[in-house]
Amino acid sequence: MSEYRELLLDAAKRSIRYREEVRDRRVAPSADSVANVNRFLESLPERGADDGEILAMLDDIGSPASNAMAGPRFFGFVIGSSYPVTVASNWLTTAWDQNVSMHSVTPAVSTLEQVSLSWMKDIFGLPASTGAAFVTGATVANFSSLAAARNGVYTDIGWNVEADGLFGAPPVTVVIGDEAHPTLIKSLGMLGFGRDRVTRVPVDGQGRMIASELPAVDGPTIICTQAGNVNTGAFDPIGEICDRVKPEGAWVHVDSAFGLWATASMRYRELAAGIEKADSWATDAHKWLNVPYDSGIAFVRDSNTLRAAMSVSAEYLQTESDSREPSAYTPEFSRRARGVDVWAALKSLGKNGVEDLVDRCCEHARHFAKGLSAAGFEILNDVALNQVLVSFGDDALTRRIIDEIQEDGTCWCGVTVWQGKTAMRISVSSWSTTSDDVDKSLGAMIRIANAATKG
Repeated sequence: MSEYRELLLDAAKRSIRYREEVRDRRVAPSADSVANVNRFLESLPERGADDGEILAMLDDIGSPASNAMAGPRFFGFVIGSSYPVTVASNWLTTAWDQNVSMHSVTPAVSTLEQVSLSWMKDIFGLPASTGAAFVTGATVANFSSLAAARNGVYTDIGWNVEADGLFGAPPVTVVIGDEAHPTLIKSLGMLGFGRDRVTRVPVDGQGRMIASELPAVDGPTIICTQAGNVNTGAFDPIGEICDRVKPEGAWVHVDSAFGLWATASMRYRELAAGIEKADSWATDAHKWLNVPYDSGIAFVRDSNTLRAAMSVSAEYLQTESDSREPSAYTPEFSRRARGVDVWAALKSLGKNGVEDLVDRCCEHARHFAKGLSAAGFEILNDVALNQVLVSFGDDALTRRIIDEIQEDGTCWCGVTVWQGKTAMRISVSSWSTTSDDVDKSLGAMIRIANAATKG
């Protein structure tokens, strides 16, 4: 055990050093560091190596080759940078090594999961009776929510899809916006709805579904809306859509990987007006709540419908009828206790802290937009939330400037093609980003873009 203790202390020291240095290091790893990962490419050794040497190898090779997503100037995707308390809770939860499947076996983590889900429902303004599940991320959160939707619309017409499957089942109409996220479409494919047989609804100049273009509801129908367009941050008119289709019996799902967190803010919750009228919601905690990867959550208004789609039973699984059984709500039976990190984040922040986090990131996004616009570059979207799209000119020039910004290392932003135009996407999601980080990043962006434009 003394060797075990020394190994864990060494890991803690290395991890702490990494987080201390991540603020000031270049964001993208250097070419030499990336090339060095080839040292991992070896045949399985006949004899095992020393544990301390293994940890040192991971740190010496892996740490320099990591992208500084945990730092304050990574803006490439909607990725938080994990609060210190959630890193600490994650370490402890890993040491517990609990498989959060049955309450009777894992009462501590099951209870923490239940509490954190209750807190999130309160923040989002969802009914207290809403069923929910912790999963890996928004892809599986969409999958789980839409599995419940499939169960719900088939139950309404007397078809037991869990027992009888889709063979011979009546067709379900699935409606999505033209800018639905690819993970939503992937989830529809995995559920047997098909990726191409969906009905697409046109969107406006910000990527919002045009409610007046929705088809008439005829038979079992699932409408997939979006809260937080991944490029623009825009929200579909979810309340209006619900008012149009729910009286006709349609199920309304909301893909809200990061947008659902806007409901925590008095300033931005109006963007999500009517979102509570929907039937299911998918979101992430590893985005705006800044917990470690991975942490997605599926919410379903009718808890029994989610249970019907996800529950598992076997004679050797002894459950407690008066307790929430975690495995009855998720696709996985075996999974890590993701709810502990969410509990730690919410316990540390409180409602006011979550609101401040959302407001601060959105303010940084507007700061980026103002600075780039003042420098003469085109902002393509209305900066309604935490997403900024900027064009530096034609597509080829914009792409070249993005490559140079990434190579420079001051910050990291990604490329996207939105409504036919190549753009740099800036996503501000990290608790650790300050105004100084924005100014430093803006300086690098403008310096590189000006040099490329003049050249």
